[in-house]
Amino acid sequence: MTNDIYTRRESEARSYCRSFPTSFIRAKGSELWDADGNRYIDFLAGCSSLNYGHNDDDMQAALIEHIQKDGITHGLDMHTDAKEAFLTAFEDIILKPRNMNHKVMMTGPTGTNAVEAAMKLARKITGRKNIVSFTNGFHGMTLGSLSLTGNAGKRGGAGTDLDGVTHLPFEGSLGDIDTLDLIEQMLDNPSSGIDAPAAFIFEPIQGEGGLNAASDKWMQGIERLARKHGALLIADDIQAGCGRAGSFFSFEKSGISPDMIPMAKSFSGMGLPFAALLLKPELDVWKPAEHNGTFRGNTHAFVTARVALEKFWKTDTFEKELAERAEQLTAGLDAIAANIPGATLKGRGLMQGVDVGSGALASDICARCFEKGLVIETSGAHDEVVKVLAPLTTSEALLREGLVTLLAATEEATQNMKIAAE
Repeated sequence: MTNDIYTRRESEARSYCRSFPTSFIRAKGSELWDADGNRYIDFLAGCSSLNYGHNDDDMQAALIEHIQKDGITHGLDMHTDAKEAFLTAFEDIILKPRNMNHKVMMTGPTGTNAVEAAMKLARKITGRKNIVSFTNGFHGMTLGSLSLTGNAGKRGGAGTDLDGVTHLPFEGSLGDIDTLDLIEQMLDNPSSGIDAPAAFIFEPIQGEGGLNAASDKWMQGIERLARKHGALLIADDIQAGCGRAGSFFSFEKSGISPDMIPMAKSFSGMGLPFAALLLKPELDVWKPAEHNGTFRGNTHAFVTARVALEKFWKTDTFEKELAERAEQLTAGLDAIAANIPGATLKGRGLMQGVDVGSGALASDICARCFEKGLVIETSGAHDEVVKVLAPLTTSEALLREGLVTLLAATEEATQNMKIAAE
């Protein structure tokens, strides 16, 4: 593959293409094909933006029909038939069955836009500046969201101070230390140096931070602390939501009730840009156009998102299938971890991976996977976790094939590591 045009014209900020040096031209379900006719199994899924796979037949057909009948492409925040149909489906299929009364605030088209809106609203409502986020968290790359993000490399690109945030330890980040107890002691101490928080924000499963999955007890504890200190609770479900953790919202089984929920990635169903902030009605204190933007809502995404809700979430069938696939994934990853001394499984649902203890080893495994026809990436503070984000619709057979490839790549990489150490 020639890549002269990319090196000549595209910014050095590009990243994923460096791990996958080929030109992809076609995709369907959980598979990709490149310009040379090579086929790849997709265990990345647009970093969880393609939970329902590439080019789902029903979403594709609905979008084509909408376009061919000259349906609205861009409507600012005006009323459209597509928006009405999406909101109605979201209310009936997702919110009402879960006894949630959240309103839907259309933000800019990516996850960081939804997080920025949540930060802005929390500060507006409480009159406080400080927001509590957690170690290994990732919430976006714009300045507000970046201030919440822990990764030093990403923060280093800001070129300015990233203030207004207190970073506290996520569950398990300090070994056997009970981080909930530690956080409570610090917040209760008027000399801790922590300003009264406007909000707590956390990911129920830290996608970029190493697939650290918060327990129900920990999430319930953070909610209790938020209520105790007059702060709002923000659950960032951008990567772990839309079924990735086994239920539509990744925090459902914990019983918590977040005040705000940033959503993006697979919210559109088909990988189209679409982000929104779910917020409890009493928090909707915005004045008209107080938080504005040209691309608030994506009409094409409304079409595909509605189909995704109607196709996958009207009954509990899909959720039961996710549980079966999650068990298969866990078993496959167990076999892979058995090849590496000290390796551990991370995450839950279909957001799992193996902490192999070394960023170099994890990167080598992923590179060997690509050579064998599997697209997969790393995660974690040191890129030490091999992360599986296969589409939720991946068949049992295709998931097994991908795991076999991952196992073979792991065996090769570990053997190579042993030889290099001798």
